[in-house]
Amino acid sequence: MIDPLLQIWLALALDGCLGDARRWPHPVRFIGRTALALEGPARRWIPSPRLAGAVVAFLVVAGTMALTGLLLLVARRLSPLAGDLFSILLFYFAFAARDLADHALAVARPLMAGDTITARQRVAWLVGRDTDALDAAGVSRATVESVAENTVDGVLAPLFFAFCFGPVGAWGYKAASTLDSTFGYRNARYRLFGWASARLDDAANFLPARLGLLCIALAAACDGGSARRVLHIGRRDSRAHASPNAGYPEAAFAAALGVQLGGAVMRAGVRQEMPVMGDPGPSPDHGHIAAAVALMVRTTLVGALLGTVVTIAWRAGGGS
Repeated sequence: MIDPLLQIWLALALDGCLGDARRWPHPVRFIGRTALALEGPARRWIPSPRLAGAVVAFLVVAGTMALTGLLLLVARRLSPLAGDLFSILLFYFAFAARDLADHALAVARPLMAGDTITARQRVAWLVGRDTDALDAAGVSRATVESVAENTVDGVLAPLFFAFCFGPVGAWGYKAASTLDSTFGYRNARYRLFGWASARLDDAANFLPARLGLLCIALAAACDGGSARRVLHIGRRDSRAHASPNAGYPEAAFAAALGVQLGGAVMRAGVRQEMPVMGDPGPSPDHGHIAAAVALMVRTTLVGALLGTVVTIAWRAGGGS
């Protein structure tokens, strides 16, 4: 048998080497389509939009976890090795570090060449704000903020649930995250229907976001930065963010990179003032995007190492 800890590390290595296997049917796309397919019937059968959304959220998360567990059981019945290899595959699909790095660096490259138009088009893959009028600094800021937030959402949180609950837990989290991406909008259509999905995602990310602050601080220290400063600014500035979780990685990245994030953004033509993260400093540029990607990679390794150490200590103390 392949130890579950080794399974996670092998999956991280696969993600680092291969990234998102776009030619394969990705489970996240299946989850998203399933959620959208359930939306119509739920709205028709349940008068309350909030209750209808909660039922869909429950069915999608519970169904994802049940299907993951069933497929694992079938694979293990075939052979222990088949079960272990399938677990590695499930972990691999759950982690998104390489894909995040590729998307961010795809924005940085045209910025380096002075091609702001292409950079605007590519940053639209990462963020929900209006990008048509962004200058180079605005594109860089949006990209760094996306890398920061997705370091938790796309990497550390799946890692946390993988270490705690295995592939079933990792994919329960991915289902919750996909629901938030699908329904978690504050517009007329989803303000009530998406309420449960948004709250579920907030709850799922509560611990990973706060543990992520520690991981980012340690990752910054690995490159000569001040872990204490990152922890201080992360705790200080995260409180101002509208999200209970997103402020932690954004403030931590701002501190680690020595830049200021947040400020005015345009969404659907409406100007919104986001809280400022970090001490006064320069606006991010394409070099900070590359630095943010490097910080994300170090943070991923720190998170995996901490998870491994805690798991080994748990086992040594008699935990199963």
